[in-house]
Amino acid sequence: MRVLIVENELYLAQSIAAKLIDMGYTCEFASTLKEAQREDFFDVILLSTNIPDQNFYPVINMHKKTIIILMVSYINNDTVSKPLKAGASDYILKPFMIEELVRKIEHFKAFQRLKEENRILNSYIEYTFSNIKLDASLKEELPLLIKTNNQKNADYFAYSLSSKKKLPFEFIALQKPSDIDRIKTISKESILYLLDFQNLKKIDKVRVVESVKDRNAIIFTNNMKEDVEGINTIEIKSDHKAYEDGDVLSIEEYVKHILVSHQKTLPDTELSKKLGISRKSLWEKRKKYGIVKKDAKK
Repeated sequence: MRVLIVENELYLAQSIAAKLIDMGYTCEFASTLKEAQREDFFDVILLSTNIPDQNFYPVINMHKKTIIILMVSYINNDTVSKPLKAGASDYILKPFMIEELVRKIEHFKAFQRLKEENRILNSYIEYTFSNIKLDASLKEELPLLIKTNNQKNADYFAYSLSSKKKLPFEFIALQKPSDIDRIKTISKESILYLLDFQNLKKIDKVRVVESVKDRNAIIFTNNMKEDVEGINTIEIKSDHKAYEDGDVLSIEEYVKHILVSHQKTLPDTELSKKLGISRKSLWEKRKKYGIVKKDAKK
């Protein structure tokens, strides 16, 4: 981890660097704030706020994505409050134990990693749900049973509702009886999403229902005939026949479904190969089903 120590007291800077280097960090120095205004990337900047007659805000502005820990001799608006509002991460009061400094560095490094992972995960979730057109209404009373043959619809509904309500999101796959016991360990402030309800024994279904009666819970089942007394129920049918009513598709229905679903992403050569038919047959089936050809994305 690369650290820039911005400190005009050379002995103090060297002392901090020596201890950090022993712990595996790489350290560089800047004795003036002008020196600290580098284009280089640092994982951490240790920034002294009491370098005489120098403005440290340009350093903070230049390194917004870096962990900036202020090293202060005293606490007031100018040394702590204003710099934190400007973008610094935290502060530490001189003199300090190196272990306390490292604890702060590791804390913010873990926070940055989780923040980036969360950004990537949210981006992937939005991509996954991009083709779903449902309205997760805030008016729906919880707990709620969602019956749908496409679990993705229920996933979207639960995730979207938690986002709209600005509540934490938790899910439990009800794959074994002990999973039901976990329900009581989840905060009642969370949106609790329960999967695979249809696979439970009758006695375990009763346990689940009793456990969620006073919770913000959403239960998914792919059994369209499932009824639960005392819990609101909504039914969501997929736009695709492949997911409706649990029917086994005929060959013709399957081919039609594949054509409609994948012609934007697969070229005709690939589609015909996967379906085991010629490109001429593919063209004839499009004509038969009244499917307008849409070129695959390149």
